Amino acid sequence: MEKFIGILGLSLCMILCGAGSAFGLYKTGAAAAGVLSEDNKKFSKIIVLALLPATQGIYGFVLAVMKIGSVAQGWPLFGAMLGLGVTGMLSAILQGITAASCIYAIGKNSAGSGKYVLFPAMIEFYAILSLVLGIMIPVA
Repeated sequence: MEKFIGILGLSLCMILCGAGSAFGLYKTGAAAAGVLSEDNKKFSKIIVLALLPATQGIYGFVLAVMKIGSVAQGWPLFGAMLGLGVTGMLSAILQGITAASCIYAIGKNSAGSGKYVLFPAMIEFYAILSLVLGIMIPVA
């Protein structure tokens, strides 16, 4: 039973982070397609913004792989994984919405495109904090 709980924690972390990233990428991809349909030359200015929400899915995968040897720990592993799972999902969704708004702003005025990356990047910070905490929590 403990092993099942540990595997459930690993799975939830990956599923939640991945689902959040997928939704965030849906938002940024739609925004990028709209802007690029008007001006294809803005690709280099929006690509980073369009890809930012993918990182939380990567974080969920990395943490799950790092902790896979600890599945026998059960509930402690479940708790360690849940932090990044929830934070990764929410931050990826909100980052996608924020980045999409920044992509639209670049569509209107590309002069300040470097500054627009700051807004969704601040949301990224909380996913990174959760990843670091997940790595630091001893479960084995």
